[in-house]
Amino acid sequence: MSKVKDMKLAKEGKLKIQWAEDHMPVLMNIRERFEKEKPLKGMTIACCLHVTKETAVLMKTLKTGGARIALCGSNPLSTQDDIAAALVEEGVNVFAWRGVKTRDYYWCIDSVLDFRPNITMDDGGDLVTRIHEKRQELLKHVIAGTEETTTGVIRFRAMEKDSALKYPIIAVNDAYTKYLFDNRYGTGQSTIDGILRSTSVLIAGKNFVVVGYGWCSRGISMRAKGMGANVIVTEVDPLRALEAVMDGFSVMPMSKASEIGDIFVSATGNKNVINGKHLANMKSGAIIANSGHFNVEINIPELEAMAKGKRTIRENVEEYTLRNGKKLYLLAEGRLVNLAAAEGHPSEVMDMSFANQALSAEYILKNARKLEPIVYKVPEEIDKEIARLKLESMGIEIDRLTGEQKKYLSGWKEGT
Repeated sequence: MSKVKDMKLAKEGKLKIQWAEDHMPVLMNIRERFEKEKPLKGMTIACCLHVTKETAVLMKTLKTGGARIALCGSNPLSTQDDIAAALVEEGVNVFAWRGVKTRDYYWCIDSVLDFRPNITMDDGGDLVTRIHEKRQELLKHVIAGTEETTTGVIRFRAMEKDSALKYPIIAVNDAYTKYLFDNRYGTGQSTIDGILRSTSVLIAGKNFVVVGYGWCSRGISMRAKGMGANVIVTEVDPLRALEAVMDGFSVMPMSKASEIGDIFVSATGNKNVINGKHLANMKSGAIIANSGHFNVEINIPELEAMAKGKRTIRENVEEYTLRNGKKLYLLAEGRLVNLAAAEGHPSEVMDMSFANQALSAEYILKNARKLEPIVYKVPEEIDKEIARLKLESMGIEIDRLTGEQKKYLSGWKEGT
Protein backbone atom coordinates (compact mmCIF):
# COMPACT_ATOMS: atom_id res chain seq x y z
CA MET A 1 0.00 0.00 0.00
CA SER A 2 1.38 3.42 -0.94
CA LYS A 3 2.27 6.00 1.70
CA VAL A 4 -0.18 8.47 0.12
CA LYS A 5 -3.02 5.95 0.36
CA ASP A 6 -2.04 5.18 3.97
CA MET A 7 -2.22 8.87 4.83
CA LYS A 8 -5.59 9.26 3.13
CA LEU A 9 -6.97 6.21 4.95
CA ALA A 10 -5.66 7.51 8.27
CA LYS A 11 -7.27 10.90 7.70
CA GLU A 12 -10.63 9.28 6.94
CA GLY A 13 -10.27 7.05 9.99
CA LYS A 14 -9.48 9.95 12.32
CA LEU A 15 -12.68 11.73 11.30
CA LYS A 16 -14.72 8.59 12.05
CA ILE A 17 -13.00 8.22 15.41
CA GLN A 18 -13.82 11.84 16.26
CA TRP A 19 -17.46 11.12 15.42
CA ALA A 20 -17.42 8.12 17.77
CA GLU A 21 -15.77 10.16 20.52
CA ASP A 22 -18.57 12.71 20.25
CA HIS A 23 -21.08 9.91 20.88
CA MET A 24 -19.23 8.06 23.66
CA PRO A 25 -19.39 10.46 26.63
CA VAL A 26 -18.89 7.85 29.36
CA LEU A 27 -15.65 6.54 27.90
CA MET A 28 -14.46 10.10 27.28
CA ASN A 29 -15.21 10.90 30.93
CA ILE A 30 -13.05 7.93 31.93
CA ARG A 31 -10.32 9.06 29.54
CA GLU A 32 -10.24 12.46 31.21
CA ARG A 33 -9.61 10.81 34.59
CA PHE A 34 -7.10 8.37 33.11
CA GLU A 35 -5.17 11.33 31.70
CA LYS A 36 -4.67 12.68 35.22
CA GLU A 37 -4.17 9.44 37.17
CA LYS A 38 -2.37 7.14 34.66
CA PRO A 39 -3.77 3.98 36.36
CA LEU A 40 -2.40 1.68 33.61
CA LYS A 41 1.12 3.07 33.56
CA GLY A 42 3.73 0.47 32.66
CA MET A 43 1.17 -2.15 31.63
CA THR A 44 1.02 -3.87 28.25
CA ILE A 45 -2.47 -4.74 27.05
CA ALA A 46 -2.99 -7.16 24.15
CA CYS A 47 -6.36 -6.70 22.48
CA CYS A 48 -8.20 -8.94 20.02
CA LEU A 49 -11.24 -6.85 19.12
CA HIS A 50 -13.20 -5.74 16.08
CA VAL A 51 -11.17 -2.84 14.66
CA THR A 52 -13.90 -0.21 14.46
CA LYS A 53 -14.13 3.49 15.33
CA GLU A 54 -15.54 2.58 18.75
CA THR A 55 -12.65 0.22 19.45
CA ALA A 56 -10.33 3.06 18.49
CA VAL A 57 -11.85 5.24 21.22
CA LEU A 58 -11.15 2.47 23.75
CA MET A 59 -7.57 2.00 22.51
CA LYS A 60 -6.88 5.73 22.81
CA THR A 61 -8.39 5.73 26.31
CA LEU A 62 -6.22 2.82 27.47
CA LYS A 63 -3.15 4.47 25.95
CA THR A 64 -4.02 7.75 27.69
CA GLY A 65 -4.13 5.75 30.93
CA GLY A 66 -0.48 4.83 30.45
CA ALA A 67 -0.72 1.43 28.78
CA ARG A 68 1.22 0.12 25.81
CA ILE A 69 -1.32 -1.31 23.37
CA ALA A 70 -1.14 -4.04 20.72
CA LEU A 71 -4.31 -4.72 18.73
CA CYS A 72 -5.41 -7.40 16.27
CA GLY A 73 -8.82 -8.01 14.71
CA SER A 74 -11.17 -10.63 16.15
CA ASN A 75 -12.86 -11.44 12.85
CA PRO A 76 -11.43 -11.58 9.29
CA LEU A 77 -14.08 -9.24 7.87
CA SER A 78 -14.67 -6.82 10.75
CA THR A 79 -11.51 -4.70 10.49
CA GLN A 80 -12.00 -1.22 9.04
CA ASP A 81 -8.72 -0.40 7.32
CA ASP A 82 -9.06 3.36 7.71
CA ILE A 83 -9.45 2.95 11.48
CA ALA A 84 -6.42 0.66 11.63
CA ALA A 85 -4.35 3.24 9.74
CA ALA A 86 -5.53 6.05 12.03
CA LEU A 87 -4.62 4.06 15.15
CA VAL A 88 -1.12 3.40 13.84
CA GLU A 89 -0.63 7.16 13.57
CA GLU A 90 -1.85 7.42 17.18
CA GLY A 91 0.98 5.13 18.28
CA VAL A 92 -1.04 1.95 18.69
CA ASN A 93 0.55 -1.29 17.45
CA VAL A 94 -2.03 -2.70 15.01
CA PHE A 95 -1.92 -6.08 13.27
CA ALA A 96 -5.17 -6.24 11.30
CA TRP A 97 -6.62 -5.74 7.85
CA ARG A 98 -9.97 -6.56 6.27
CA GLY A 99 -10.13 -9.92 4.53
CA VAL A 100 -7.24 -11.51 6.43
CA LYS A 101 -6.83 -15.21 5.65
CA THR A 102 -6.80 -17.85 8.39
CA ARG A 103 -3.01 -18.26 8.47
CA ASP A 104 -2.45 -14.51 8.63
CA TYR A 105 -5.20 -14.15 11.24
CA TYR A 106 -3.18 -16.27 13.68
CA TRP A 107 0.02 -14.49 12.66
CA CYS A 108 -1.68 -11.26 13.78
CA ILE A 109 -2.66 -12.85 17.11
CA ASP A 110 0.89 -14.09 17.68
CA SER A 111 2.30 -10.67 16.74
CA VAL A 112 0.15 -9.07 19.42
CA LEU A 113 1.17 -11.70 21.95
CA ASP A 114 4.84 -11.07 21.13
CA PHE A 115 4.46 -7.88 23.17
CA ARG A 116 4.21 -10.11 26.28
CA PRO A 117 0.97 -8.67 27.68
CA ASN A 118 0.07 -8.14 31.30
CA ILE A 119 -3.64 -7.96 30.43
CA THR A 120 -5.53 -9.61 27.56
CA MET A 121 -8.69 -8.06 26.15
CA ASP A 122 -10.66 -10.53 24.06
CA ASP A 123 -13.72 -10.57 21.80
CA GLY A 124 -14.40 -14.27 21.27
CA GLY A 125 -11.55 -15.75 23.27
CA ASP A 126 -8.85 -16.28 20.65
CA LEU A 127 -6.07 -14.54 22.58
CA VAL A 128 -6.66 -16.53 25.75
CA THR A 129 -6.97 -19.88 24.01
CA ARG A 130 -3.87 -19.14 21.93
CA ILE A 131 -1.87 -18.45 25.09
CA HIS A 132 -3.15 -21.62 26.77
CA GLU A 133 -2.60 -23.86 23.74
CA LYS A 134 0.43 -22.44 21.89
CA ARG A 135 2.03 -19.64 23.93
CA GLN A 136 2.16 -20.92 27.49
CA GLU A 137 5.48 -19.16 28.12
CA LEU A 138 3.43 -15.93 28.33
CA LEU A 139 1.42 -17.09 31.34
CA LYS A 140 4.09 -15.76 33.70
CA HIS A 141 3.50 -12.24 32.38
CA VAL A 142 -0.33 -12.19 32.33
CA ILE A 143 -2.16 -10.85 35.38
CA ALA A 144 -5.72 -11.28 34.06
CA GLY A 145 -7.95 -10.72 31.05
CA THR A 146 -11.36 -9.47 29.97
CA GLU A 147 -13.89 -10.95 27.57
CA GLU A 148 -16.41 -8.97 25.51
CA THR A 149 -18.74 -11.65 24.11
CA THR A 150 -21.12 -14.41 25.10
CA THR A 151 -19.14 -16.81 22.88
CA GLY A 152 -15.89 -16.08 24.70
CA VAL A 153 -17.42 -16.30 28.17
CA ILE A 154 -18.88 -19.71 27.30
CA ARG A 155 -15.40 -20.90 26.25
CA PHE A 156 -13.75 -19.61 29.43
CA ARG A 157 -16.38 -21.05 31.75
CA ALA A 158 -15.81 -24.43 30.08
CA MET A 159 -12.07 -23.99 30.66
CA GLU A 160 -12.70 -23.07 34.30
CA LYS A 161 -14.91 -26.16 34.75
CA ASP A 162 -12.10 -28.34 33.37
CA SER A 163 -9.52 -26.58 35.60
CA ALA A 164 -7.77 -25.50 32.38
CA LEU A 165 -8.04 -21.74 32.89
CA LYS A 166 -4.68 -20.43 34.10
CA TYR A 167 -5.47 -16.80 34.83
CA PRO A 168 -8.51 -14.70 35.89
CA ILE A 169 -11.02 -13.42 33.34
CA ILE A 170 -13.48 -10.57 33.88
CA ALA A 171 -16.67 -11.38 31.94
CA VAL A 172 -17.43 -7.92 30.58
CA ASN A 173 -20.22 -9.47 28.51
CA ASP A 174 -22.13 -10.31 31.70
CA ALA A 175 -22.26 -6.73 32.97
CA TYR A 176 -25.80 -5.34 32.92
CA THR A 177 -24.54 -2.23 31.14
CA LYS A 178 -23.19 -4.54 28.43
CA TYR A 179 -25.60 -7.33 27.58
CA LEU A 180 -28.86 -5.49 28.29
CA PHE A 181 -27.86 -2.73 25.88
CA ASP A 182 -25.00 -3.79 23.57
CA ASN A 183 -26.35 -7.30 22.93
CA ARG A 184 -29.98 -6.24 22.65
CA TYR A 185 -30.09 -2.74 21.17
CA GLY A 186 -26.67 -2.80 19.51
CA THR A 187 -26.98 -6.19 17.83
CA GLY A 188 -30.62 -5.58 17.02
CA GLN A 189 -30.00 -2.36 15.13
CA SER A 190 -26.66 -3.25 13.53
CA THR A 191 -27.88 -6.64 12.26
CA ILE A 192 -30.77 -5.03 10.45
CA ASP A 193 -28.30 -2.41 9.17
CA GLY A 194 -26.01 -5.13 7.76
CA ILE A 195 -28.90 -6.93 6.04
CA LEU A 196 -30.20 -3.72 4.49
CA ARG A 197 -26.78 -2.55 3.30
CA SER A 198 -26.18 -5.94 1.70
CA THR A 199 -29.56 -6.53 0.09
CA SER A 200 -31.70 -3.35 0.20
CA VAL A 201 -34.74 -5.62 0.51
CA LEU A 202 -38.04 -4.61 2.07
CA ILE A 203 -38.32 -6.18 5.51
CA ALA A 204 -42.00 -5.31 6.06
CA GLY A 205 -44.24 -8.28 5.33
CA LYS A 206 -41.39 -10.80 5.20
CA ASN A 207 -41.23 -13.94 7.34
CA PHE A 208 -38.13 -13.16 9.40
CA VAL A 209 -36.71 -16.20 11.20
CA VAL A 210 -34.47 -15.58 14.23
CA VAL A 211 -32.56 -18.64 15.40
CA GLY A 212 -32.23 -18.51 19.20
CA TYR A 213 -33.72 -16.10 21.73
CA GLY A 214 -30.81 -14.91 23.83
CA TRP A 215 -30.19 -11.21 24.35
CA CYS A 216 -28.81 -10.63 20.86
CA SER A 217 -31.72 -12.47 19.28
CA ARG A 218 -34.20 -10.54 21.42
CA GLY A 219 -32.83 -7.35 19.94
CA ILE A 220 -32.92 -8.66 16.37
CA SER A 221 -36.50 -9.88 16.82
CA MET A 222 -37.57 -6.55 18.32
CA ARG A 223 -36.09 -4.50 15.47
CA ALA A 224 -37.38 -6.80 12.72
CA LYS A 225 -40.87 -6.60 14.23
CA GLY A 226 -40.57 -2.82 14.37
CA MET A 227 -39.89 -2.79 10.63
CA GLY A 228 -43.05 -4.76 9.91
CA ALA A 229 -41.69 -8.30 9.62
CA ASN A 230 -43.56 -11.42 10.71
CA VAL A 231 -41.00 -12.67 13.22
CA ILE A 232 -40.57 -16.40 13.84
CA VAL A 233 -38.28 -17.61 16.65
CA THR A 234 -36.70 -21.06 16.90
CA GLU A 235 -35.30 -22.25 20.23
CA VAL A 236 -34.09 -25.30 22.17
CA ASP A 237 -34.59 -23.77 25.62
CA PRO A 238 -38.23 -24.00 26.83
CA LEU A 239 -37.94 -20.90 29.05
CA ARG A 240 -36.61 -18.74 26.24
CA ALA A 241 -39.17 -20.16 23.83
CA LEU A 242 -41.94 -19.33 26.29
CA GLU A 243 -40.60 -15.79 26.66
CA ALA A 244 -40.58 -15.37 22.86
CA VAL A 245 -44.24 -16.47 22.76
CA MET A 246 -45.13 -13.99 25.50
CA ASP A 247 -43.27 -11.27 23.60
CA GLY A 248 -45.66 -11.83 20.71
CA PHE A 249 -43.54 -13.92 18.33
CA SER A 250 -44.37 -17.17 16.57
CA VAL A 251 -42.29 -20.07 17.89
CA MET A 252 -41.69 -23.31 15.99
CA PRO A 253 -38.94 -25.83 15.21
CA MET A 254 -36.39 -24.87 12.59
CA SER A 255 -37.65 -27.73 10.39
CA LYS A 256 -40.96 -25.86 9.99
CA ALA A 257 -39.56 -22.33 9.99
CA SER A 258 -37.15 -23.22 7.20
CA GLU A 259 -40.08 -23.91 4.88
CA ILE A 260 -41.71 -20.49 5.25
CA GLY A 261 -38.93 -18.05 6.07
CA ASP A 262 -37.81 -15.27 3.73
CA ILE A 263 -34.90 -14.00 5.86
CA PHE A 264 -32.95 -16.10 8.37
CA VAL A 265 -30.60 -14.77 11.07
CA SER A 266 -28.72 -16.93 13.57
CA ALA A 267 -27.33 -15.60 16.86
CA THR A 268 -26.83 -18.58 19.15
CA GLY A 269 -23.12 -19.10 19.72
CA ASN A 270 -23.56 -22.71 18.59
CA LYS A 271 -22.67 -24.56 15.39
CA ASN A 272 -24.84 -25.83 12.52
CA VAL A 273 -28.06 -24.31 13.84
CA ILE A 274 -28.92 -23.85 10.16
CA ASN A 275 -27.92 -27.14 8.53
CA GLY A 276 -28.22 -28.85 5.17
CA LYS A 277 -31.73 -30.17 5.82
CA HIS A 278 -32.93 -26.68 6.70
CA LEU A 279 -31.24 -25.21 3.63
CA ALA A 280 -32.87 -27.82 1.40
CA ASN A 281 -36.29 -26.88 2.83
CA MET A 282 -35.90 -23.16 2.10
CA LYS A 283 -37.77 -21.52 -0.71
CA SER A 284 -35.92 -19.98 -3.62
CA GLY A 285 -34.78 -16.45 -2.83
CA ALA A 286 -34.27 -16.99 0.90
CA ILE A 287 -31.66 -14.74 2.52
CA ILE A 288 -29.40 -16.22 5.20
CA ALA A 289 -27.26 -14.26 7.67
CA ASN A 290 -25.40 -14.77 10.93
CA SER A 291 -24.87 -12.46 13.90
CA GLY A 292 -23.07 -14.98 16.09
CA HIS A 293 -19.35 -14.53 16.69
CA PHE A 294 -18.02 -17.41 14.58
CA ASN A 295 -19.05 -18.44 11.06
CA VAL A 296 -20.09 -21.92 12.18
CA GLU A 297 -23.76 -21.29 12.88
CA ILE A 298 -24.70 -21.83 9.23
CA ASN A 299 -23.35 -25.10 7.84
CA ILE A 300 -21.59 -23.54 4.86
CA PRO A 301 -19.77 -26.74 3.77
CA GLU A 302 -23.17 -28.44 3.36
CA LEU A 303 -24.44 -25.42 1.40
CA GLU A 304 -21.38 -25.61 -0.85
CA ALA A 305 -21.95 -29.33 -1.42
CA MET A 306 -25.62 -28.77 -2.32
CA ALA A 307 -24.88 -26.04 -4.85
CA LYS A 308 -24.16 -26.53 -8.53
CA GLY A 309 -23.00 -22.94 -8.84
CA LYS A 310 -22.16 -19.85 -6.85
CA ARG A 311 -21.52 -16.20 -7.68
CA THR A 312 -21.13 -12.89 -5.89
CA ILE A 313 -24.20 -10.99 -7.04
CA ARG A 314 -23.52 -7.81 -5.04
CA GLU A 315 -21.16 -6.81 -2.23
CA ASN A 316 -21.52 -9.23 0.71
CA VAL A 317 -24.14 -11.31 -1.13
CA GLU A 318 -23.29 -14.75 -2.54
CA GLU A 319 -25.92 -16.45 -4.66
CA TYR A 320 -25.94 -20.26 -4.39
CA THR A 321 -27.84 -22.12 -7.11
CA LEU A 322 -28.89 -25.55 -5.89
CA ARG A 323 -29.19 -28.60 -8.13
CA ASN A 324 -32.99 -28.26 -8.20
CA GLY A 325 -32.68 -24.69 -9.46
CA LYS A 326 -33.50 -22.95 -6.18
CA LYS A 327 -31.38 -19.92 -5.28
CA LEU A 328 -30.24 -19.10 -1.73
CA TYR A 329 -28.41 -15.92 -0.73
CA LEU A 330 -25.70 -16.00 1.94
CA LEU A 331 -24.62 -12.68 3.43
CA ALA A 332 -21.03 -11.76 4.38
CA GLU A 333 -19.71 -15.32 4.02
CA GLY A 334 -21.75 -16.33 7.06
CA ARG A 335 -19.67 -14.08 9.29
CA LEU A 336 -20.97 -11.38 11.65
CA VAL A 337 -23.31 -9.55 9.28
CA ASN A 338 -23.50 -6.45 11.48
CA LEU A 339 -19.72 -5.95 11.28
CA ALA A 340 -18.79 -7.58 7.98
CA ALA A 341 -21.53 -5.80 6.03
CA ALA A 342 -22.07 -2.71 8.20
CA GLU A 343 -20.18 -0.76 10.89
CA GLY A 344 -21.10 -2.77 13.96
CA HIS A 345 -22.93 -1.45 16.99
CA PRO A 346 -23.78 2.24 17.35
CA SER A 347 -21.25 4.27 19.32
CA GLU A 348 -23.79 5.07 22.02
CA VAL A 349 -24.07 1.45 23.20
CA MET A 350 -20.38 0.63 22.75
CA ASP A 351 -19.78 3.59 25.06
CA MET A 352 -21.00 1.46 27.96
CA SER A 353 -19.43 -1.82 26.80
CA PHE A 354 -16.00 -0.28 26.39
CA ALA A 355 -16.34 1.72 29.59
CA ASN A 356 -16.63 -1.70 31.25
CA GLN A 357 -13.45 -2.80 29.48
CA ALA A 358 -11.48 0.25 30.60
CA LEU A 359 -12.66 0.12 34.21
CA SER A 360 -12.18 -3.66 34.37
CA ALA A 361 -8.55 -3.22 33.31
CA GLU A 362 -8.10 -0.71 36.11
CA TYR A 363 -9.86 -3.08 38.56
CA ILE A 364 -7.52 -5.93 37.56
CA LEU A 365 -4.45 -3.92 38.49
CA LYS A 366 -5.92 -2.76 41.80
CA ASN A 367 -6.98 -6.29 42.81
CA ALA A 368 -4.39 -8.49 41.10
CA ARG A 369 -3.33 -10.30 44.29
CA LYS A 370 -6.91 -11.26 45.18
CA LEU A 371 -7.93 -12.71 41.83
CA GLU A 372 -7.94 -16.45 41.16
CA PRO A 373 -7.93 -18.24 37.76
CA ILE A 374 -11.70 -18.24 37.37
CA VAL A 375 -14.31 -16.21 35.47
CA TYR A 376 -15.50 -13.14 37.40
CA LYS A 377 -18.43 -10.84 36.84
CA VAL A 378 -17.81 -7.12 36.51
CA PRO A 379 -18.12 -5.68 40.04
CA GLU A 380 -21.55 -4.21 40.72
CA GLU A 381 -20.10 -0.83 41.66
CA ILE A 382 -18.49 -0.50 38.22
CA ASP A 383 -21.71 -1.53 36.48
CA LYS A 384 -23.78 1.01 38.40
CA GLU A 385 -21.21 3.79 37.98
CA ILE A 386 -21.30 3.33 34.21
CA ALA A 387 -25.11 3.46 34.24
CA ARG A 388 -24.97 6.61 36.38
CA LEU A 389 -22.49 8.30 34.03
CA LYS A 390 -24.59 7.33 31.01
CA LEU A 391 -27.75 8.82 32.50
CA GLU A 392 -25.82 11.94 33.46
CA SER A 393 -24.54 12.34 29.91
CA MET A 394 -28.14 12.11 28.67
CA GLY A 395 -29.31 14.78 31.10
CA ILE A 396 -31.53 12.32 32.98
CA GLU A 397 -32.01 12.45 36.74
CA ILE A 398 -33.42 9.67 38.91
CA ASP A 399 -34.68 9.39 42.48
CA ARG A 400 -32.61 8.25 45.47
CA LEU A 401 -33.71 6.19 48.44
CA THR A 402 -34.23 8.04 51.67
CA GLY A 403 -32.57 6.81 54.85
CA GLU A 404 -35.91 5.49 56.01
CA GLN A 405 -36.39 3.56 52.76
CA LYS A 406 -32.93 2.01 52.94
CA LYS A 407 -33.58 0.91 56.50
CA TYR A 408 -36.96 -0.57 55.51
CA LEU A 409 -35.47 -2.59 52.63
CA SER A 410 -32.65 -3.93 54.79
CA GLY A 411 -34.95 -5.04 57.61
CA TRP A 412 -37.08 -8.11 57.96
CA LYS A 413 -39.23 -7.57 61.05
CA GLU A 414 -42.83 -6.56 60.54
CA GLY A 415 -43.26 -2.83 60.52
CA THR A 416 -39.54 -2.02 60.14
